[in-house]
Amino acid sequence: MENILTGKDIMKIFGEKGEEIKALDKVSVSISKGEFVAVMGASGGGKSTLLFALSGMDDITSGSVKFDEVELSGLNEKQLADIRRTKMGFVFQQPTMLKNLNLLDNIILPVAQNRAGMSPAQVKHKARMLMEKTGINQLGNRDITEVSGGQLQRAGICRALMTSPEILFADEPTGALNSKASEEIMDLLSGINNEGTAILLVTHDVKVAARASRVLFMKDGKIISEIQLDKFKSHSIGIRADKILAHAQQIGI
Repeated sequence: MENILTGKDIMKIFGEKGEEIKALDKVSVSISKGEFVAVMGASGGGKSTLLFALSGMDDITSGSVKFDEVELSGLNEKQLADIRRTKMGFVFQQPTMLKNLNLLDNIILPVAQNRAGMSPAQVKHKARMLMEKTGINQLGNRDITEVSGGQLQRAGICRALMTSPEILFADEPTGALNSKASEEIMDLLSGINNEGTAILLVTHDVKVAARASRVLFMKDGKIISEIQLDKFKSHSIGIRADKILAHAQQIGI
C-alpha cells in the first residue's frame, strides 16, 4: 500500500553541547494511506515528539520527513501551515477552544477564513453534519463550559475533520476521559479510519492501542519493536489488548 507519511533517520536533539538529550534517535517509520498506527511506550520515550516531528509541527535536528512524497523540511512556514490546515487533522488530550465562542463556532473556526471553496452556509452545514455524526448536534449553541469532557473531545474531532484530512494525528485523545467516554471516542476514531482516513495515535492505554492495525513501541527515543494486529482483527478488543500487553512485557516496556 502507498505510504502517506515517511520518516527516515529522524533525530531530535534538545539542549546544548555537553547537555544534549536525544528525544528522537535515528527513528525511521512509514504510515500507509488509510492505516491506523498507535505508538506506545513509557513517558519520556519520544512518542509525542515523534508525532510532532512527523506532522511538521516541530523541526527535526536531522533526517527526513515526507508527506505525500513532499519533503517537509524543504517548505517554508506558510507552506507547512497550508499542509497542516488542509491535509492534516489534530486531536489532543485537551481540546483548545475559545471561551467566547459556542461549540459550533469553535468547530468551524479553522476554516472560517480559508473555506477551501465552501460558502459560509456550506461550512456550517458540514460542521452540523459532523456534529450529528459524532452525537453532539444538539449542543452547537452551548458554551464550552456547558458540555462534558467527552462532548468537548467530540467537538475537537469534528474540528479536525472540517477539512477532510488525509491523516489524523491524535496525542492521548482519551487521556482525560472516563472509560465510557474513552470507548465512545475510540468508536468514532475507528469509524473515521474505516472511511479511509489514516490515523497516527499516541497512547498509554492498551485498549486504545488495540483499535489500531499496528502498534509501535518506543523507548529512549527509538522504536524498539512493533506488533501487527491485523491478524487478530476478528478478536475482541480485550484479546487484542492482551496481545499488546504481552508484547510490551516481552520487550521490557
